[in-house]
Amino acid sequence: MKRLFFLVALGLGFLLTQSARGDTFGSGENTFEIEFVTIGDPGNAPDTVVPVPTSAPLPSGTVNYAYRMAKYEISEVIIAKANIASGLSGNPLDLAVDVERGPHKPATGLSWFDAVRFVNWLNEEQGSPVAYKFSEDDQFQLWEPGDPGYNAENPLRNTQARYFLPSADEWHKAAYYDPVNDRYWLYPFGSDDPPVAVASGVDPGTAVFNQSGPADVQLAGGENLFGLMGMAGNAYEFEESTVELTIEQTTTRGVNGGAWILDLTPSLSSAFRNMGFAAANQPLVGIRIASIPEPSTLTLLLIGLFATAGYGGRS
Repeated sequence: MKRLFFLVALGLGFLLTQSARGDTFGSGENTFEIEFVTIGDPGNAPDTVVPVPTSAPLPSGTVNYAYRMAKYEISEVIIAKANIASGLSGNPLDLAVDVERGPHKPATGLSWFDAVRFVNWLNEEQGSPVAYKFSEDDQFQLWEPGDPGYNAENPLRNTQARYFLPSADEWHKAAYYDPVNDRYWLYPFGSDDPPVAVASGVDPGTAVFNQSGPADVQLAGGENLFGLMGMAGNAYEFEESTVELTIEQTTTRGVNGGAWILDLTPSLSSAFRNMGFAAANQPLVGIRIASIPEPSTLTLLLIGLFATAGYGGRS
């Protein structure tokens, strides 16, 4: 039995080390990594507290599965490398970010359609089905019954995709939910008190707002309770969800989290949710990727170890 526990501990250590690494895309000089954080506690209660005033849809935040959120917003250098890598493969993305602020600034100035094309390319890079459907003449479409991966509750997203934009619930939970105390906070730092405005840095309880420009994505204020950075301030972030939270295709999408230029702290809170037109370039909006992990190697390891626990007699 001691040998079994040793093997389990060894496997856990290996897997935890592996899960701490980011997912890698591109090749050669155009290789880049996206680091993810696991958002667990499936089936959590929704956020039903209604601050005044509020523009956020409540109840919100219940997610019935574990998923991953990128630790940082997508940077300009990632978009630049994806442009080159996709061009070399013969299917160029040709995404144009708003301005050349610097390689590690958040990539803003894209439309929602640009964002989901980028997400589709990430899936193709990993050999996964795309998350979002476009026609042969590049028109966005909903998935339909009969399409592999169709989900009647969310025809925007293909369930077989590995990478996608977070839904309103996925974003809300990742930003404001406290998995230890099973509650939501008004700001993404385990607090109902507003953050302190900074131009850059990682000090707890700080956020990049009321500034003339965004910070590097790795210096976008203090981490939240899940270890995510920039969930308040720096750049707004696209949601997958429509503003109306309908399952039909509409022209608007939710954006969340506030931006560097805003000076009102409520815009950084769980009470506030903004919107943008899907086809319009959004100068204050960036991208954060969400993901479903591959089938758990840990589960397979434990099944194998416990299945052989009795093999070879006592230990």
